[in-house]
This record gives sequence, structure tokens and C-alpha cells, in this order.
Amino acid sequence: MKDLHRAVDVLRARPNVDAARIAYLGFSYGGTMGVQFVGIERRLKAAVLVVADGGLVSHETGPGDVLLAGLPCATRVAWLRAMTPIEPIRFIPHASPTPLLLQNGRTDTLVPAADAKVLHNAAPAPKTIRWYDAGHGLNQQALVDRHEWLHGQIGLDLLRPPG
Repeated sequence: MKDLHRAVDVLRARPNVDAARIAYLGFSYGGTMGVQFVGIERRLKAAVLVVADGGLVSHETGPGDVLLAGLPCATRVAWLRAMTPIEPIRFIPHASPTPLLLQNGRTDTLVPAADAKVLHNAAPAPKTIRWYDAGHGLNQQALVDRHEWLHGQIGLDLLRPPG
């Protein structure tokens, strides 16, 4: 988080950057880290969280998750005690007033729909939620939607067809 804060500091200090147009865009784990970041960084104009979930605790303690299952009980407990206070989903309710775009795939096996919905429910308004008939990599429509949304939020140039 400190590195992300510093990145915003550096951008805002540059004369060729409009501080009113700084947005965050994160995919997968970067989206999940963005869940925490948007809850504590007040200088963002908008944030796009692509195939994100609530964090490692949420991700590794659901049905069928086996990463922690092979660890000794004391190790699991210590890990949970250390990670739970910094679980990204605990920060997302504080993201307002930063507008959020949350994009997920209905057939994503890495971030199941149920996990994404928990995050969506925890996210405050203003938020836009988009679902795609796609897996973790989403699809071309998600790219177009993301660019159009960022165009509306920060004035990002729209995509142009090649040629």
C-alpha cells in the first residue's frame, strides 16, 4: 500500500499529470489489492477492479480451498490472525466517494461468482457492476466497457478501431 500511495504522490508531483484524473486499474491480485487501496487512498478519481475478490483470507477459506488445509492448525491460526485485520474487503466500505467499476466473469474458476458477489455487496456507491460470460481473463467487451467507463470518469481517450 505504501508503494501505491507513493505512486500517487509521484504522479501528482509531475507537471504533465492532471491530479484530478488519476485512477486505479487492477486485474486479479492487482484488483484485490486495489480493493484495499481504494478504501484508504482519497486522491483517486475512479477505480476499476477487474476479477477481484475480498482478499487472501476470503479466497483461501472458502469451500474447496485447500492451500491452508495442509498446514498445521497453529500455523493456520497464526496466518488468519495476521491476515484478517488487513483483509482488503474490510477496507472497501470506505472507498466512497471514489466511483468503482467492478468487472467479473460468470465462469471464472479463480474468483467464483459467490466470492465476487460478496465483494460487490461490500462496495459502497457509487459503483458499477458488470458481469461477462467469460472466465478469469474476461473478454473483449470487458475491455471496451472499461475504457468507456474510464472515459466518463477521467476523460480517457476512447478506443479507436485499427486502421
